[in-house]
Amino acid sequence: MALTEGHAHCSCAGSDFWISSGRQLLDVDEAGWAVVTDEFLKLYLARPELVPPAEACLAERALHGSLLTGDPKRPVAPEEIEAIQDADARENWSILLAHRSLLLTAGTVEGAYLAAVRQSRPAASLFLDQWAQIVLRGALDRERSPLVLRAAEILFRPQRVAFHEGGVLLADDEVVSIREAARNASPLARMLLDDPEAELDVITEEDERPYLARSDAFDFALRFEPGGPGQEALAAAMTGWLRHLLGLKATIAPVERIEDPDWRWYVGLNAAGSAIGDAVWRGGDPDPAKVLGLYRLDLHDKERVAPRMAGRPIWLILGMDDTRVLRMKPQNLVAGLPLADASPEDAHGHGGA
Repeated sequence: MALTEGHAHCSCAGSDFWISSGRQLLDVDEAGWAVVTDEFLKLYLARPELVPPAEACLAERALHGSLLTGDPKRPVAPEEIEAIQDADARENWSILLAHRSLLLTAGTVEGAYLAAVRQSRPAASLFLDQWAQIVLRGALDRERSPLVLRAAEILFRPQRVAFHEGGVLLADDEVVSIREAARNASPLARMLLDDPEAELDVITEEDERPYLARSDAFDFALRFEPGGPGQEALAAAMTGWLRHLLGLKATIAPVERIEDPDWRWYVGLNAAGSAIGDAVWRGGDPDPAKVLGLYRLDLHDKERVAPRMAGRPIWLILGMDDTRVLRMKPQNLVAGLPLADASPEDAHGHGGA
């Protein structure tokens, strides 16, 4: 592949992970951001969820084929979309092209992600999750802790929360769902086998080689007890996320409780965390069993912090709802911090959606 002048190609030989993200097909600029290439866009078009089904009309197949085998950046005329017979397919193509426009306008995956989050541009969760994985792949390029890499998966893949042997386990929701379906298909297996979460290998710091070998399988479970190594690993992943995306110097540490009589700002790391923060702010008493993780965030770039928050901690809340499915929203960390150049949504803090 010909490299864009001034850019280096991503090379992580010998220690690569999350190969399915496609970051190897992206160039890297001087800031370490992932520059969009034709090869990357074609990989997107080849993803199973974007390939036209067998029953697709000729117009849709022709459009997809022309972008996949020709110029994936070429303008697509409205008539090409209108010619597609299926209404759902037309809507899907409109969404795809809107996200392609974000990528091409920004030039980098990081820039597209920030534009989608900061400008309230419509962005499907599928694309945001995929972009978040690529951002984290760059942010953690030199990370060697398998715990941190596994914890980083929480930022872009839904997790199933399980309580096992007195502790908390996080397992990939898609992996668990597949194993549940296989188990439920057999009455004998349903009786004899443990819950799918308990059958997964629990990752440790000694699992660097096994993790790198199967990182795209997402089949390691993570212990996530309060203040334990799993929560510390997520703190490290979030620190790398902020450093790479926003250039922020920060310290993030798990805490067991918020002890701050002058509590000024919080960020909900998911919808349940936002609901917990909102309830506490309004004087409520949320169920402590719904709190999955609490973190203290300290920003060290004083000139970048809103004056009223200078020297004050920011509290991060990760919650759990009755579904036991954890869907973290790392975009809340981008849009919800009290930065001097930001436009806060309210006077006390940011809950997120």
